[in-house]
Amino acid sequence: MSTNLEGIRMRAQKGLKGVRFTSLYHHVYDEDNLRDCFKSIDGNKAIGIDRVSKAEYGKELESNLNNLSKQLRQMSYKPQAKRRVYIEKAGSKQGRPLGISCFEDKIVEKAIKQVLEGIYEEIFVENSYGYRPLRNQHDCLIELGRIIEREHVNYVAEADIRSFFNEVNHDWMMKFLEHRIGDKRVLRIIRRMLKGGIMEEGLTRASEKGTPQGSILSPLLSNIYLHYALDAWFEYEIKPELRGRAFLLRFADDHLVCFQYKEDADNHMKLLKERMEKFNLELAEGKTRCIAFGRFARENAYKQGTKPEEFTFLGFTHYCGRSRNGKFRLKRRTAKKKFQASLAKFKSWTKRVRHELCKGAMIRQAARRFKGYLNYYAVTDNYEMCMRFDYKIKHTLYKWLNRKSQKKSYNWERFNRALKSCGWPKVEILKSMFLCT
Repeated sequence: MSTNLEGIRMRAQKGLKGVRFTSLYHHVYDEDNLRDCFKSIDGNKAIGIDRVSKAEYGKELESNLNNLSKQLRQMSYKPQAKRRVYIEKAGSKQGRPLGISCFEDKIVEKAIKQVLEGIYEEIFVENSYGYRPLRNQHDCLIELGRIIEREHVNYVAEADIRSFFNEVNHDWMMKFLEHRIGDKRVLRIIRRMLKGGIMEEGLTRASEKGTPQGSILSPLLSNIYLHYALDAWFEYEIKPELRGRAFLLRFADDHLVCFQYKEDADNHMKLLKERMEKFNLELAEGKTRCIAFGRFARENAYKQGTKPEEFTFLGFTHYCGRSRNGKFRLKRRTAKKKFQASLAKFKSWTKRVRHELCKGAMIRQAARRFKGYLNYYAVTDNYEMCMRFDYKIKHTLYKWLNRKSQKKSYNWERFNRALKSCGWPKVEILKSMFLCT
């Protein structure tokens, strides 16, 4: 972060909660900041509707940045429509929609993000983890374990916001931004980006709502929206009125709340529905519920002749378990839907690339994919599910490698030697979920 942008963060840190920033826009069009943004953007990412890559833009970098800075300074800059693509999503035939910005738009998005991030990081609540510096899903999961194992938690309320990124209301978004941003030029350029439009199958349509996933600025805007619509509301209005303890955890649009008393949980679920409707959001009824969960839930369920309930959060199914010395512990395993989706994605990849890659390259790329899977899912208590995934994808890879030609390429002995020589990852726990004492 440049010295000027660090000054914004320091002012936000020292300032009063209600301070508004009225002079920010010069940071957005500053050529040095735009150059830094250009350097920080990954050149291997998908390109927008103008088909211009980072390498292509960089051929005339100084001229392009000078022209971009001039357009921004004169307020003549207009973002182009985003290119709609779909990626695989568990439980969805169509997939998850992404909006891919043109490269020059990415530079502007990055510049605005750098300005806003220093301001809003100082007011975001502690238990918001998604798309924030030095925070990730594992940090969120560890905090969830701490809350359930060490606090007075007996109930967990799950709530899923239906198609959040597609339903963000632009007018509310601007009202939320105006709480802290008093520079009208910054607000105007953000509104232009929200209204930039989407191109799909050659047709461009206006953006009346939503903040497309895939853009650099979208994660921060979504955090700002949910900070005011959910986090701050729960922290400063709901919690003080509760009978017992309560903890909200949020990662992007996924969130859950842990409660001490069922009465508090039931009341919250009613208020949450009304709160979301106020901001043009809707809860998915089938994915919104309150369950008994915690140190007493297991024993109570067995006494009633039932199994203790489980819940899914951030790709893991969480369940009540015990440590080796008999103490209550929150345990987790890969969620069934995510497991099946990962297998299907791997199978689709092997079928697609078997005609494009040689055997060695195919195994090496498969090993990298498996390593990425383990980096996320190889956590405490999930060893068995990772071994199961290892077994499944090895059989898939073996099958499609041997279909590269009519003559069978491998037997299992040769296949295992090839895996070893290509650096196939060993299944081991890479991330500890145990709490520090």
